[in-house]
Amino acid sequence: MDDNKMVAGKVKKPGKRGRKPAKIDLKAKLERSRQSARECRARKKLRYQYLEELVSSKERAICALREELEMYKQWCSAMDQGKIPSEIKALLTGDDQKIPQGGSGTKTKNSKNNISSNGQG
Repeated sequence: MDDNKMVAGKVKKPGKRGRKPAKIDLKAKLERSRQSARECRARKKLRYQYLEELVSSKERAICALREELEMYKQWCSAMDQGKIPSEIKALLTGDDQKIPQGGSGTKTKNSKNNISSNGQG
């Protein structure tokens, strides 16, 4: 009786502690496991779709910013040559009607503010 302990009149055998596993139906356990795996794959698929959309939107934003940077570079090189681009003249005179689509610095700034206020920029 060296290996066994007496506790409250019961003999306890050494070894595993805790609850003894109930007789679980093996088929039910396998089905739960399969269902859990299906749900995990579905969550993973949604997460990847979200990330792909996020990358796509960031790439579009980068392209727009590169175009804007190129436009500003052209304006600077024109001004270095002593020419004032018509877009800058329109900005200085306050005449927004003459500015071509996408040529306004104020419109671009507003769109940047919208992106950052939405939490995506």
